[in-house]
Amino acid sequence: MSLQEQYEFLVILLMAIIVLELIARKLHLPPAAALISGGALLAFVPGIPSISFDPEFVLVLFLPPLLLSSAYSTAWRDFKRHSIAIISLAVGAVFFTTAAVAIAFHHMFPEFPWAIGFALGACVSPPDAVAVKVVLEKLRLPSHVKTVLGGESLVNDASGLVLFHFAVAWAAAGSFSAGEALLTFSMVSVGGVVIGFCIGQVGIRILERLGSSELVIAGTLLLAASSYIVADQCGASGVLSTVATGLLLGWRQHEIFSAATRIAATGFWKVLVFIMQSMLFILVGLSLRGTLDRIEANQHPLGHYIVPVLMTVGVVLLSRFLWLIGSHMLKIAVSRVGLASGGRPTLSVTMILSWAGIRGPVTLAAALALPDDFPGRDVILLSAFGVIFVTVIIQGPTLPLLVRVLPATGSQTAETLANDEARARKRMSEVQYAALADAASSDAAGRIACVLDFYRERAEDATRPPPELDVMSAPLNARSDFTLRAVKAGRAELLRMYRAGEVSDHVLRKLELDLDVQEYGAESR
Repeated sequence: MSLQEQYEFLVILLMAIIVLELIARKLHLPPAAALISGGALLAFVPGIPSISFDPEFVLVLFLPPLLLSSAYSTAWRDFKRHSIAIISLAVGAVFFTTAAVAIAFHHMFPEFPWAIGFALGACVSPPDAVAVKVVLEKLRLPSHVKTVLGGESLVNDASGLVLFHFAVAWAAAGSFSAGEALLTFSMVSVGGVVIGFCIGQVGIRILERLGSSELVIAGTLLLAASSYIVADQCGASGVLSTVATGLLLGWRQHEIFSAATRIAATGFWKVLVFIMQSMLFILVGLSLRGTLDRIEANQHPLGHYIVPVLMTVGVVLLSRFLWLIGSHMLKIAVSRVGLASGGRPTLSVTMILSWAGIRGPVTLAAALALPDDFPGRDVILLSAFGVIFVTVIIQGPTLPLLVRVLPATGSQTAETLANDEARARKRMSEVQYAALADAASSDAAGRIACVLDFYRERAEDATRPPPELDVMSAPLNARSDFTLRAVKAGRAELLRMYRAGEVSDHVLRKLELDLDVQEYGAESR
């Protein structure tokens, strides 16, 4: 296709995304399922060109901004609190699933070397950050479950891709050293985290000096790409580097970004992530036709691969369930002997976690990255498609049903969140009122009495709806100046409470948005 034809085709894809998104909302389907199904149907429409894309280019183009966005919105304190569970899934479950798939593949195709089975296992073992995020946004899950699933999806791509590269190198060399592989894996992982942290520190210092919201937002986009590419060029994990940068940026964003920047960035990143996620899923569906065309040109018919594909899908689903059940039983045994603090894990949460292992575009990109002459490439491609379709189209729609049926204990109820928010809002209002009362002269206090009354009433009872601020009863400059002082005092107190662990990430983001809106309005005036 010429450049103009490619652009026209891109416009058609954007139109298809909007239509499929509307259909998904109308039918109450997960958007990912509608996009993949729609893309697969669109691929067989006469006149639609066969789609083939460079998997390495897809990873570099799509992964950095999506990973940075997910890491940015991750609560670092919750991520650290549940780091053991996250690592267990992101590393342990990926390794276990890879080994299980490799064993099953070797029994089905004993003529292939073990490395081929491990390459397939590494492709399909890690749940995808893009797919998991799309599903989590629609579910009402306990906060710790969302943290574990989100954290797993951020980290496991690194372990899966590293294993994949080991398997491909093993197949090419014909030999494998477990000690050397473990050392390389550790260096790649640690190197990615260190590079991401360093780039994040430098990037934050630069972003602080840009000033303009447009430049800051463009800088965050450049920061995501830079973190991924630099780590990848250094032989480290670009995934972990981008995640580390995003976590650091999310932790510091309350201090380095202005209210106007945060409000503008929220809108920009929401649209960008929506388009990128949708484009990835529809590309997965569109690429099915090209894969089937290549397989039909080979010796074996399509039916020859049905049993291996179904077997691979079954092993992937079962191995994650077995790993989580084993971890569940181990935690219960440890808690019984008093070696672990906290409540015991619940079986319902374990079931939800096991059913939430949704694969996505990264799995397909890894499979497509295999050389054309790689042994067993056709069965690996079809198995990757099978795992993606089953997890997205079956697990995605049924996961909300499972959440409603199983009692997900340990969740923060709406009443608990409301009480936490009211307590934090009351404390903020007390600090804001004290700051204004001390700063106001008697003359200013008289002209700005409505503002003082506003914060005094909120401080007295934060559970009631906030009183209306009579914006016309005070001079413009005095009103704006007092509002900015109140916002500054409230923001400092809110961050203090958050750093001290007195408020959750959910409450922080909600109250900070209120402060951002007040500050933006005052600065605009």
